[in-house]
Amino acid sequence: MKKNYFVLTLFLLLAQRAFAAGVPTLDEVSVTAKATDQLGVASTSSEGTVTAEQLENRPLLRPAEVLEVVPGLIISQHSGDGKANQYYLRGFNLDHGTDFSTSLMGMPVNMPTHAHGQGYTDLNFLIPELVERVQYRKGTYYAGDGDFSAAGSARIDYVRKLDAPYAQVTQGDGGFSRLLAAASPKVNEGNLLIAAEGYHNDGPWTVPEHLRKDNLLVRYGQGQRDEGWVVSLLGYDAKWTATDQIAERAMATVGRYGSLDSSTGGDTHRYSLSGEWADVEANGASRANVYLIDYALNLWSNFTYATDTVHGDQFLQADKRTIIGAKASHNWLQEMHGTPVITTIGTDVRHDDIGVGLFSTQNRQKWGTVRDDKVKQTSVSLWGETQIQWGEKFRSILGMRGDSYQFDVNSDTAANAGKKNDAIVSPKLSLVFGPWDKTEYYLNAGRGFHSNDARGTTIRVNPDPRPGARPGCSGGAGECSGDSVDPVRPLVPATGYEVGVRSAVLPGLQTSLTLWRLDIDSELVFVGDAGTTSASRPSRRHGVEWANYWNPVAWLLIDGDVSLSSARFTDGDPTGDRIPGAIEHATSIGVILQDSAPWSAGLRLRYFGPRPLIEDNSVRSKSSTLVNMLVGYRITQRVRLNMEVLNLLDTQVSDIDYYYESQLHSETTSVADIHTHPAEPRTLRASVNVKF
Repeated sequence: MKKNYFVLTLFLLLAQRAFAAGVPTLDEVSVTAKATDQLGVASTSSEGTVTAEQLENRPLLRPAEVLEVVPGLIISQHSGDGKANQYYLRGFNLDHGTDFSTSLMGMPVNMPTHAHGQGYTDLNFLIPELVERVQYRKGTYYAGDGDFSAAGSARIDYVRKLDAPYAQVTQGDGGFSRLLAAASPKVNEGNLLIAAEGYHNDGPWTVPEHLRKDNLLVRYGQGQRDEGWVVSLLGYDAKWTATDQIAERAMATVGRYGSLDSSTGGDTHRYSLSGEWADVEANGASRANVYLIDYALNLWSNFTYATDTVHGDQFLQADKRTIIGAKASHNWLQEMHGTPVITTIGTDVRHDDIGVGLFSTQNRQKWGTVRDDKVKQTSVSLWGETQIQWGEKFRSILGMRGDSYQFDVNSDTAANAGKKNDAIVSPKLSLVFGPWDKTEYYLNAGRGFHSNDARGTTIRVNPDPRPGARPGCSGGAGECSGDSVDPVRPLVPATGYEVGVRSAVLPGLQTSLTLWRLDIDSELVFVGDAGTTSASRPSRRHGVEWANYWNPVAWLLIDGDVSLSSARFTDGDPTGDRIPGAIEHATSIGVILQDSAPWSAGLRLRYFGPRPLIEDNSVRSKSSTLVNMLVGYRITQRVRLNMEVLNLLDTQVSDIDYYYESQLHSETTSVADIHTHPAEPRTLRASVNVKF
C-alpha cells in the first residue's frame, strides 16, 4: 500500500496548495438530475440514460457493476478481480465484451486482437464516484455504433467539476481498503479535476488475492459538455493473485474458496491522454475527440490444471499495445418542403500497434512458446443518419455505416503471418410513432457486426504444441501442432429487429417493453487460450425486456427490470442447438432512499437465471440471487458515513459456471465437470467521506 499512500498524499498536497492560493468557491455541478425522459428523443424502447443520482446509493462489489444499470446486463467474475469481468446480455455470454461496446470519456475500452479474448473490456480502472452518466443502447440500429455493439453499447462520462473537494476512506472484510480523494479547483476560465485512488483487497480466497490498484485522473476543461472542451490524463496500475474457477469435484479437497494453482494472477496498466471538443451553432452541432492509450496485460491462468503431468497447464497471455484514434461528427437541422430534417455524419479512426503472445508457464516462469505475434490493426468508418419528422406523430431515422479493416500479422510461425482486409456496410432503420397519451411506439431493424481477432484471419496451421490443444488432440505433447486450420471471417455481421413501446402515462413512472431478435451469420472466434480458431455456427437470439423507473416522491427511487432470452444455433447440428453459457433470464429490483436527511439507503436484488453449459442442454448451471445493501448517514453537511453489505443474505451461489474437461494432479486422465467460481460471501465495507 505504500505506493497507494504516495499517490494519495501527492494529490492532497496539490489540492491543498490550490485551495490555499485563494481558489474561488465552486459552483455546484448538476449531476443529480432525474433520469432522462426519452420520449421524443429515443429511437428505440431499449435505450436510456442513467444519471449520477441513481448511482450514488447503489452498492457495488466491483467497479464494472456500474454497467448493471443497463436493464438485463449481468456482471460476474471467473478469476481474480484485477481481470476484466464477464458480461451477459440478450442471450449472450459476452465473454469479456465481444458484443458489447463500452467507452469512457469518448475512449474505447474494448480491445481487439487481445491476448485473452476478443473485445476484452477491463473496467477495473473506473472510479464510480466520478461517473456523471451512463448512456446505453441495445441492438444494431444506431449508425454511430460500430465494432462489438451487436448486443449493445454503453458510453460512460465522468463529471468535469465537483461541488466540493473530498476524501473518502473505506475499510472492509477480506483485507479491503480504499482511499479516494478528489477536487476540482477553478483555474482561469475552466476547472481542473484531480482524483486519486489507492485500493487493496485480499477477498475471501484461501490464497489471498493481494489485489493492489493505483488510479489517477487529471482533467482540465472549459465550457460544458455540448459546448466546450476538456483534456484528460488517466493512469492505472494493478497487480493481483487469482483464484480461477475450479472443478466442482475438487471443492471437497480445497474448499469453496480454494485454489488449484496459487501462482495464477496478473498485472496490467492503462495510461491515456485524450481530448474532447463540442460546439453548438444556430442550426447544428459538432463533436470530436482524440485519444492515445498505452496498455499492457500479463495474465497467468490455469483452467485444466495437470493434463501436462510434467509442467502443469498454466499459461501466460501477454498483451502490450499502443492505441491512437479519433472520432468526429456533425449534425445540422434543415427543412425540406416544411418538414424538419436532422442529418448527422461522422467518422471513426483507430489504429492498434500490438505485441501479443501465448506462453506455457509454471509458477509464472516461461518454459515454452505457443505463439508470439506483432499485429498492426487499423479501422476506418464513415457513417450517417437522417431523422425526418414526417408529422406530429411520426418520425423516421435512416442510417448507414461503412467500416473498413486492415490486419497485418507478423507471426513467429511463418505460415500464420499475413495481411487481410475486409469491409462491411451496415444499414439501419427506426420508425417512431407518437406520442399518444405520453406513449411512443418503435419499429427498428439494422445490421451490425463484430470483428474477429486479426491472428485468426491469417492463421493456417495450429501453433499449439500442448496436449489437448484441440478436440481430438488428447495424446502426447505436440500431437496436433502443425495441423492445418481454417482462418476466420474478419468481420462477422449481425442483423437485428425490434419492436417496442415506452410510456410515461403515470406520474413519476417511466416504463418500456421490448421484443427483439438478433441473427448472427457465424460465431467463429479466435481462442486466446489456445492460440487457434474455434469453429462455431450460425445463431438466432430473441427475447423480451421490461424496464421500469419510478420516482413517486422526491426522496424515493424504484427501478426494476425483467429480461427473458432464447439463444439457439440454427444449422441443425445433431450435437444440439443450445449456445453454452447463454443467459436466459435476468431480473433486477432496486430501491433508493435519497435526500431524506440525514439518512440515505440503497437496496438491490439481482436474479441470474440458469443457463445451458453444453449444446444438448444436458448440463445446466444453477440460478443465483444476490441482495446488496448500502446505508448512509450524514453526520454534518461535510461528513457522511456509509455501510455496504454485499451478499446480504450470505447465499452460497456461483458467480459463473463452465463445463469442460480438466485433470487434477491426483488424476490420470481428463474428467468432464462443471467448473465454478463462487460468489463472494457476505461482505461488510464501511466508509467515511469528508468534504473540505
